[in-house]
Amino acid sequence: MSSDIIFKTPIVSVAWLYNNLGASNLVILDGTINKVFDTSQLQILKARFFDIKNKFSEAHAPFPSTFPTQEQFQKEARALGINKNSAIVIYDDKGIYSSARVWWLFKAFGHENVAVLNGGFPAWKKANYATETMKSYDGKPGDFEADYKPEHMTFFEDMKQASKNKTHRIIDARSEGRFKSLEPEPREGLRMGTIPNSVNLPFTDLLDDGALKSKEDIGKALNKRADKDDAIIFSCGSGITACVLALGANIAGYKNISVYDGSWTEWGSLVNE
Repeated sequence: MSSDIIFKTPIVSVAWLYNNLGASNLVILDGTINKVFDTSQLQILKARFFDIKNKFSEAHAPFPSTFPTQEQFQKEARALGINKNSAIVIYDDKGIYSSARVWWLFKAFGHENVAVLNGGFPAWKKANYATETMKSYDGKPGDFEADYKPEHMTFFEDMKQASKNKTHRIIDARSEGRFKSLEPEPREGLRMGTIPNSVNLPFTDLLDDGALKSKEDIGKALNKRADKDDAIIFSCGSGITACVLALGANIAGYKNISVYDGSWTEWGSLVNE
């Protein structure tokens, strides 16, 4: 298949990806967080490593995985050969985890033709599709143009107002134990707690064996926390798994959604009560 792809849904199956590997505008990104480039590791055929931590985050920021500048994102996306017309499929090694963050980053920078691989690399391997060892991208640079859409991201000052004034539904993707301060935060030195006026929906509740549940099941889980016309901010530990909820909300038809970039790591560090 050589014609250009335009996604009608933010999720694709491994069978779909396998059948469309030859599409002219397809770009496959390995968005596994905390992965180090290593030629002994396996990847999906033709995949390019999307380095969240070192290339697509503000590396010197005080909190992890901080949203990059428009200039940085455009530069690094072009270095991966991504074009304005690219149809981007993102996966990660866990199933659906950090791939949703990459999907949200592209949307936040104005690129809508992007989808997450349902079930990720585990589903690809389970289907016995071919893999290869990791390779550095050495093709031509792309002509990708970043166009920041501020409605996709929420930052600290706006989050304080949203929490205090209850202008948004704040939905926290952390585990119930962390949300209720029954288990410690994994980040050393970070206090336990919850953003005031937030509710909990663990991101794992939208998944079944690393793949998204049905649109109906996702909708049921979200509808218990927010109405379709509510303004919603998703939060988590550091802005990664909040994007899994954003992905689910997008599929379920929610429109007015944002991700709190600093999430609990920032809030718990800057707010003492």
